[in-house]
Amino acid sequence: MAVLLSVNLGVPHPSPATRIGVTGIDKRPVDGPVEVRAPGPRGSGLGSGLVGDRILDGGHHGGDDQAVYAYAREDLDEWGGALGRELTGGVFGENLTTQGLDVTGALIGERWRVGPEVLLEVSVPRIPCKTFAHWMDERGWIKRFTERAAPGAYLRVLRAGHLRAGDPVEVVERPDHDVTIGLTFRALTREPDLLPRLLAADALPEADLAKARRRVAAAG
Repeated sequence: MAVLLSVNLGVPHPSPATRIGVTGIDKRPVDGPVEVRAPGPRGSGLGSGLVGDRILDGGHHGGDDQAVYAYAREDLDEWGGALGRELTGGVFGENLTTQGLDVTGALIGERWRVGPEVLLEVSVPRIPCKTFAHWMDERGWIKRFTERAAPGAYLRVLRAGHLRAGDPVEVVERPDHDVTIGLTFRALTREPDLLPRLLAADALPEADLAKARRRVAAAG
């Protein structure tokens, strides 16, 4: 059974890699239930889908399509072995650290029930940025992260509620296409020839669907 190992909330951390000099990528496990709700549009809404979380660069992060970020403990462990260091839950900036769930293989539009109340929908993979690279402080981090292609998944909040560490995570709906988080990440980064395949996943954010349409139009 898939389970939520930790719920992680961000605290402000200085970062010269951001235009505002501070980041909320430093997310740490918390005890007790955390309220989850749809945050509204990026830039003008509440930022994160988790009450108490901090998204400080609201122009580039957060909003309904990136309300919650999930990363698999199994992938963190692989990275820990490769980097020779222990990676705690939340270190990649994820809100939810999962176990027993194939996050990279999750389909765009797939729905997860977390605990008795919350319903989330897989929307898009995380694309690494210079803030992430500065935070990890590993040489060539963006290239290495991109090559491994285990990016974690952003999720929308379809039904609000509370969740906490130990809650079960159940995949309750899978759409009828083959567009996974892993495929989408590869298409948006190193393999643009895959972009037309993304059009099968209408749950992708409009900006990413538009990029796929442009690729199809260019191919004529």
